[in-house]
Amino acid sequence: MKILVINAGSSSLKYQLFDMTTGAVLARGLCEKIGLTGAITHKRPGKANYAEDYPMPTHNEAIALVLKLLTDPELGVIESVDEISAVGHRFAHGGKLNKSCFLGEEEIKYIESIIPINPLHGPPALKGVSACKTVLPNVPHVGVFDTSFYSSFDEKAYIYPLPYEWYEKYGVRRYGFHGTSHRYVSAKACEFLGLDYNKTKIVSCHIGSGSSITAIDCGVAVDTSMGFTPQDGLPMGTRCGGIDPSIVEYVCKQSGMTVSEVNDALNKKSGLLGVSGVSNDMRDVRAAAAEGNKRAQLAADLLTRYAKKIIGSYVAEMNGIDVLIFTAGLGENDEIARQEIGDNMEFFGIKINREVNLNAPRGENLVISTPDSKVKVVVIPTDEEFMIASDTYNLVK
Repeated sequence: MKILVINAGSSSLKYQLFDMTTGAVLARGLCEKIGLTGAITHKRPGKANYAEDYPMPTHNEAIALVLKLLTDPELGVIESVDEISAVGHRFAHGGKLNKSCFLGEEEIKYIESIIPINPLHGPPALKGVSACKTVLPNVPHVGVFDTSFYSSFDEKAYIYPLPYEWYEKYGVRRYGFHGTSHRYVSAKACEFLGLDYNKTKIVSCHIGSGSSITAIDCGVAVDTSMGFTPQDGLPMGTRCGGIDPSIVEYVCKQSGMTVSEVNDALNKKSGLLGVSGVSNDMRDVRAAAAEGNKRAQLAADLLTRYAKKIIGSYVAEMNGIDVLIFTAGLGENDEIARQEIGDNMEFFGIKINREVNLNAPRGENLVISTPDSKVKVVVIPTDEEFMIASDTYNLVK
């Protein structure tokens, strides 16, 4: 069975085609600048990449081009679109949809109804579904939701200490995000280490442009750093992370900015970029810090400090930890961030092997803790697309 996975952004569309009989990726690619000039990169294992500028006024043209390339006599990997058994779609926010499901009219209408609490990710994801249903109307379409991993939360974990009617009337609660990634790496880590997932206490650190940390106690997510939106928790590339909410009103009064303008700054001009004044990319921030830029060093230090605080709170919440996971862009590739987060945590039984960590090969599952560390510290490359394909396959079959 072949499953096409789609991850649609406002002006982009990522895709992967899986052969689920083997788990192999047959092709993957990215459509960019949709609605503008348009460009596509198409990759197949063991073959030369294909890249071309191509006009894509809407997501409809983008998905049509993807299917054209997948079936092209020279560039394709299948003979006909009839070989595609189903399409899996990534959604950051599922609201009350607490598990992966088929996307029928009722589900689509519900996802449209929660756009006010998911204005950034909801509309483009729905565009991707609409475009795919237009060109692939006769195959099942499945939604996989980042928030669904947190449907196991106890009420104490998702209710904010706010007027309770805000939760009842407006759905104000902790939803959590990156759940598909945390679900994948936590299970993969236990498989890699030979541990029973249902008997293991895990803290999973998904650290990248967007970052979150999740506590998983014996196979069940019990807490996570992102909240009502993906803006809470850790400082990120351009997002502030957790702050005192009174800052918003204060800055509005002092600056004359509107609430929307301040919120835009919290989401797009804060984090590494806001503090360093250099970049939202940690590589640029570290380079500036190495040249003596104190604000750049401060930005990097804030990420480390917030991560330590969150990890420590989750260890307390679960009354222990067996595995600490690093994943995503920084988690997988920034050995300095891993070392700084793991340093001085011997009290929790966490000891990172400095030499192994600093020389860790990229793209591999790897243990980076010392032999005498009570906690296994591992780097696990995430694969959200495979998780989406698996959920889609399990529903369809």
